[in-house]
Amino acid sequence: MPAEARFNRARNPKRAVYDEAVIHAILDAGLVGHVGFIAEGRPMVMPMAYARGPGCVWLHGASKARIVKLCAGAPMSMTVTLLDGIVAARSGFNHSVNYRSAVLHGTGRAVTDPQELEVALQAITEHLLPGRYAEIRPMTAQERKATGVIALEIDAASAKVRSGPPTDEPADHALGLWGGVVPVVTALGRGVADGHTPDAMAEPPSFARARARFAG
Repeated sequence: MPAEARFNRARNPKRAVYDEAVIHAILDAGLVGHVGFIAEGRPMVMPMAYARGPGCVWLHGASKARIVKLCAGAPMSMTVTLLDGIVAARSGFNHSVNYRSAVLHGTGRAVTDPQELEVALQAITEHLLPGRYAEIRPMTAQERKATGVIALEIDAASAKVRSGPPTDEPADHALGLWGGVVPVVTALGRGVADGHTPDAMAEPPSFARARARFAG
């Protein structure tokens, strides 16, 4: 994230975090970003694969996709949310969720430089499965032509985090009701091979690396 990026002060700063390392950690742990942009005068939000780059987030799409065509030079935003638990309080009012959320604002830039495009595509692939790029065949010229990448150049970023038990009213603690947190766990299972994978072929190492990311 560039030094000039602003860390927004949200209207409700109670759970806001402005630490760049915290924002990076949320982006690195997420799998899907929800990207906001304007199309035909209407606000749109699309789930997209992404990877964190220098001062930007690279977004993957088809070269003819609406977002790739419209967002070069246009304002954009992206959110990534990690849900960690359901907070079960002793009143409906105090129920909540434990979460980590990053919000980015910036400007779109079409990635046209071949070297940056190669780096971005590898980063997006390995954001999902670390080390996967070395396990697969190179991209063909036709595939590269059909692939679009937008760089969201980050102008401002902020995060919000909620953790811990419910914030019940003191009088409610004596009601004899259950209160606490129901953890939400994200995990990757074992790979399920398709019918074209050689019999008894072991999983690629990238799968174990991806599982370790969530386990850690």
